[in-house]
Amino acid sequence: MKGPGLDDLIRGRISSKFRKYLWIFWISYAGFILLLVILFTMIATGRLGYMPSFEELENPRSCLASEVYSADHVLLGKFFIENRSDAVFGELSPHLVQALVATEDIRFFSHSGIDFKALLRAFSGVLTGTNRGGGSTITQQLAKLLFHERPKSALLRIRQKLNEWIISLMLEQRYSKNEILTLYLNKIDFINNAVGIKSAAKTYFDLPPDSLTLEQSAMLVGMVKNPAYYNPIRRPDTVLFRRNIVLGQMQKYGFIDSQVYDSVKQLPLDMSHFMRQDHITGLATYFREYLRNRLRDWCSYHYKPDGSPYDLYRDGLKIYTTIDSRLQQYAENAIAKHLGQDLQPAFFKHWKGYPNAPFYFERNAVQEIRNLMQQAVQRSERYRKLKQSGMDADSIRLVFNTPVPMRVFSWDGEIDTIMTPMDSIRYYKFFLQAGLMSVEPSTGYVRAYVGGINYKHFQYDHVTQGKRQVGSTFKPFLYTLAMENGMSPCTRISNIQPVIYLDNGQTWEPQNTADKDKGQEVTLKYALATSNNWISGHLIKRFSPQSVVKIAQKMGVTSPMDPVPAIVLGSSDLSLYEMVGAMNTFANKGIYIEPVFISRIEDRHGNVIEAFIPRQQEAMSEETAYLMLEVMKGVVEYGTGIRLKLKYEFENPIAGKTGTTNNHSDGWFMGITPDLTTGVWVGCEDRSAHFRTLALGQGANMALPVWALYMKQVYSDSTLNFLLGDFEKPLKPLSVEIDCDKYDKEARNNFRFEDTQEEF
Repeated sequence: MKGPGLDDLIRGRISSKFRKYLWIFWISYAGFILLLVILFTMIATGRLGYMPSFEELENPRSCLASEVYSADHVLLGKFFIENRSDAVFGELSPHLVQALVATEDIRFFSHSGIDFKALLRAFSGVLTGTNRGGGSTITQQLAKLLFHERPKSALLRIRQKLNEWIISLMLEQRYSKNEILTLYLNKIDFINNAVGIKSAAKTYFDLPPDSLTLEQSAMLVGMVKNPAYYNPIRRPDTVLFRRNIVLGQMQKYGFIDSQVYDSVKQLPLDMSHFMRQDHITGLATYFREYLRNRLRDWCSYHYKPDGSPYDLYRDGLKIYTTIDSRLQQYAENAIAKHLGQDLQPAFFKHWKGYPNAPFYFERNAVQEIRNLMQQAVQRSERYRKLKQSGMDADSIRLVFNTPVPMRVFSWDGEIDTIMTPMDSIRYYKFFLQAGLMSVEPSTGYVRAYVGGINYKHFQYDHVTQGKRQVGSTFKPFLYTLAMENGMSPCTRISNIQPVIYLDNGQTWEPQNTADKDKGQEVTLKYALATSNNWISGHLIKRFSPQSVVKIAQKMGVTSPMDPVPAIVLGSSDLSLYEMVGAMNTFANKGIYIEPVFISRIEDRHGNVIEAFIPRQQEAMSEETAYLMLEVMKGVVEYGTGIRLKLKYEFENPIAGKTGTTNNHSDGWFMGITPDLTTGVWVGCEDRSAHFRTLALGQGANMALPVWALYMKQVYSDSTLNFLLGDFEKPLKPLSVEIDCDKYDKEARNNFRFEDTQEEF
């Protein structure tokens, strides 16, 4: 038998070696796969660094801004560390989705989180030194945004990349493609205080994300690559070029045709609606700051399910306020128009050429002004910071007297100038300030709240923070006592100067600004209409100052009030908030209802945490409240508020009261209609700064026009549905006479407008 030939031996050796190498290959391959499995298992379980849990993947942690909404569903502002508000997929413009996919990940809807074709392309680009596009999918970019800090070394970056792959696969399992796209856009920081697509659309275009146009969507997607570099405010030409690249990608992949591409790429960047979202710009700035302080306290004693207190700046609360954005805008418009166009120019002209302007001191003017300015310096933020740094008094004085570049307020816009901080303080002393609050009578809902003329430059709130003498607007408290004790609007009292004996043995004799009707009998309605101080003196002799304090407190006044006879002329310092709440009692049929600013607060998931119900208490009878409205109508019909009829042509029933304080430092007007109770205060920051004449400084000239301009806009807005009707009468017949024409006819026929001037 023949043995094996040479060929067989060779084939046998080759076969043996092949099997050996084949075994080595498969063992190596299996070992490599096993190592990969072990590696990815260790990554997935967090053995090689942090990995999120399933719960964290389903509820990724992020700082969400708390949002403040008006009663008519307008976003007024936010409180945030990051200005982030999450959108849902249905809120995204189709242009936005198409632009993102075309630019960042064209195979997004077909891969499972990792695009191996894109990885090979990116790897090939690295080897050849050419830029052939990135290898990261949108899902991988989301993974990087959600769970990783910037790596400090190449090795850590490799590990991070592996983590991103695992997280991407987990994200693809947990979320739909639409949800991943939305999560990604919600995480992008578009700079300029705009984190997430919802904030970006609002900041750059004042639009919700579903209303973004093709070119707007392309610009925002273009920013994704490097938001700090592609900043449309700083580098508009660069951003325009990048936007057109995005449009080119959309054309390349068939989302738009060449005709659309050619036309849209010619459009310029439109940044006319850009507004950085912060607490010093936008609508209702003073109100939002007041709310912020209230809500910080609220958060300190309201707790999340995990037991920790709510965080106003991170927990994405939804605060639904009672403010109506339309009324708020009209209120701000009215103050800007009257003060900016009329009253402030008149004030500048009034004081032109006077060395001590705008201050009036009867003696020691130079020293008084020096003291006042030094107090202003010590209240300033600049002084506080210099003092904290350890700077001595002489050095601080030098700083305040050294010219520096600054931007100062003017009604025509900010002015770039160079002046000393001391001069800027004196400059700001010239500006008249204002406050306005408007309340819905039956609910107590505050519909408009304006605390000043410009929050950026004047942050003192003249609605709730400021308290000033209220002048004759206090008289309705006294007249309420008269109505409660059997008097009527037509009760007549002799118009002679009363003498009131004080506890210390001295006397007090109230003064009138005019001698008209002296010695005659006048009705209470006529006396309040003409703001007659003598009649108020007679009433306070009958009803004690303590009784006036008590009725004011029942109507919501909480500030201290000195129970002296002069209280009836407005000697007490009260806030506009207190006064509007109190006057609203008349419109609410004698029930004081505490003005309320918030209707409810929800968490980020829409669960109601708290609903707010205003406190109420009976302050007077329904008949007394109605009688007071009748009394206060006379102010507008023929008294100190007659400008509403003569100049502003209001014909509907309005109950009102003007107020002017000593030296005409403060001008007030309270106006009540069936739908709104609104109060206005106007004056300078310092009581020693004011008009020198009563004609210019009285409430009818300073505050009443703001009310008129505000209500003109309110009544012109048909969407508000505010009627011009009269106040509702009580169901029970009135027990007293309210038709005073037969008593007041002669006095009203002798009316002269200049007789309406009043003074505390």
